Amino acid sequence: MEIIWYGLSCFRLNERKHASVVTDPYNGKLGLPTLKVKADVVTVSHDAQGHNYVTAVSGAQHKLNGPGEYEIGNVFITGIVTKGAAPANNNVIFLFDYDGLTVAHLGDLDKVPSQTEIEALEEVNVLLLPVGGGNSLTAAQASELVSMLEPNIVVPMHYKLPGLKLELEEIDRFLQEMGVTEPTEEDSLKISLSNLPEETETVILTPKI
Repeated sequence: MEIIWYGLSCFRLNERKHASVVTDPYNGKLGLPTLKVKADVVTVSHDAQGHNYVTAVSGAQHKLNGPGEYEIGNVFITGIVTKGAAPANNNVIFLFDYDGLTVAHLGDLDKVPSQTEIEALEEVNVLLLPVGGGNSLTAAQASELVSMLEPNIVVPMHYKLPGLKLELEEIDRFLQEMGVTEPTEEDSLKISLSNLPEETETVILTPKI
């Protein structure tokens, strides 16, 4: 499968013979270029302008913004509500299962999840992880969560980018917390169950903006 990052928390997940998914589409008022993308499914982790602009996604037959279990186009999707540090910060984690290859999108998670919430994420291959603070995890919290979940691949998201008007930290702080000195940088992440690294690897994606 291929994972493309558009900045902030917006990704496109694509696999042949499976539904395509776009996560947390943002509007054009945040300093990033206007988002135009196609997908069968769009997910929204919470109702905020950097995450809920579903009209930017054309062709989407399914819009998911809450808890539940869904099977759409050969993709099993699980929505898990996490309680934020403040009630207004409640958030939905989406877990995508592509024939056993699992991708977890943590949305705007703002604290390390409870043990019950962690158990729902035990078998995560690819972790799409907010690392830039603001209303979501700080670099230190994000690093702690990686050590708890031990995914095969970590893809940082929701951090400072050129032009972005949100007050977020640079990616460098997270890399320091992780002890990563030479991260893998890719235009997109292409993975299958057969080529996953055994040790957790951090992959920085170049935003397609």
